[in-house]
Amino acid sequence: MNEQPGRTPPTAATSVRLEAWSEEDAGLLRALNAPELMEHLGGPETEEQLVHRHRRYVDLSADTTGAGRMFRIVLLPEERVAGSIGFWTSTWHGEAVYETGWAVLPGFQGRGVATLATRAVAERARAAGLHRPLHAFPSVENAASNAVCRKAGFELLGEQDFEYPPGRPMRCNDWRLDLGPTAGR
Repeated sequence: MNEQPGRTPPTAATSVRLEAWSEEDAGLLRALNAPELMEHLGGPETEEQLVHRHRRYVDLSADTTGAGRMFRIVLLPEERVAGSIGFWTSTWHGEAVYETGWAVLPGFQGRGVATLATRAVAERARAAGLHRPLHAFPSVENAASNAVCRKAGFELLGEQDFEYPPGRPMRCNDWRLDLGPTAGR
């Protein structure tokens, strides 16, 4: 690791807290729309797309049916917002499943924040109890997100063709975490 004089290298995250996405998180979503963070997701979104996504996130976080939730990731003990994560109901190979995705701001990357948040969101999905599998679909080229899946205990099922955003084909890894028995099964 190349250290810059006078700069302390980042330390590993101690823990994270997930807080429900709210109206106040529009600025966070804009910060997460940076080209380097959207590289594996088709590039930055337009302002109109961001407004739409923010509304979906707020609405999902108000949902009480167990269909999903979006969260801001708060790094502890610093109490600093480090990114976003969520889970939502999706259909995969004809089965209703939970899907998860995350983004961590550059200043917090490489500290284990995404892995801690992914473990925490899996517990939230397990508690919601609608679906047993939780899937993640990082691009095969996104080494960092694939490492998060591995470290968080997901099982690699293999490569899949995926479309994200709609109309943009990409090659993804299909990672699955078994959340155990659910109320609906």
